[in-house]
Amino acid sequence: MASGAASFTPSPATVPDSSPRAALALANVLYEKKGSIAYVTVNRPKVLNALNTPTWTDLHAAFEEAKADASVRGVILTGAGDKAFIAGADIGELADVDAYGAEESSRFGQGVLDLVENLGKPVIAAINGFALGGGCETAMACTMRIAAEHAKFGQPEVKLGLLPGGGGTQRLPRLVGKGRALQLILTGETISAQEAYRIGLVNEVVPAADLIGHAEAILKQIMANAPIAVKFSLEAANKGLETSQSEGLALEASYFGICAATEDKKEGTSAFLEKRAPKFRGR
Repeated sequence: MASGAASFTPSPATVPDSSPRAALALANVLYEKKGSIAYVTVNRPKVLNALNTPTWTDLHAAFEEAKADASVRGVILTGAGDKAFIAGADIGELADVDAYGAEESSRFGQGVLDLVENLGKPVIAAINGFALGGGCETAMACTMRIAAEHAKFGQPEVKLGLLPGGGGTQRLPRLVGKGRALQLILTGETISAQEAYRIGLVNEVVPAADLIGHAEAILKQIMANAPIAVKFSLEAANKGLETSQSEGLALEASYFGICAATEDKKEGTSAFLEKRAPKFRGR
């Protein structure tokens, strides 16, 4: 802002679907698909891709499309231009909001980012500049974060008389630890990509020219693996973090059993024993 079985039946998102889909036209977000990768770009470069209500709504629509399209195996999220990923909230909109509207806005943004985090497909944030406030929160909801060398990160909401409202108080401590998270949240300081990497906020820092290509390379590595196994690995990690370790282990064992009943497991083990590349079909 400022700036959640005994047998397995493949879901529609698991079974490949070759039927054509209508192009998604949005006002503030670009949605493009190349092969099995969807590209979601926040497209408000004149205001450093700041988030307002229409932009949150467009992001929700874009990720619902990526989730529903079985041919999409992964998503790259970035910002238009070379200055900002998402520089934060639209302060003009935020200045006029009352207490009720602020809570509703917070809950809506949190819902969009829960969709991103629990998409069932890997989402890589390609952070090409400022990721402040809601921009940092959006990046944290992604599966991984790859930053350009000039990227900047921060949660400056306290400087506006607010606190992070898009999940920052919850995801940041889980990523970097409580002490480091509270230092960033309470001081409102901005840190470099290199410092973000040092504390574990981002996975890698790369030259700006290599940013999208590197994100694509990671997704292609992931997409070479069994789709159902990838989906349940994501789910086990996300849900397991919200439970005790013993509950997380039980969840892991359950998903392990589900995967063992799939055709992909049979293909993967057979390919390994036959010393050939597997041909996964997502079922």
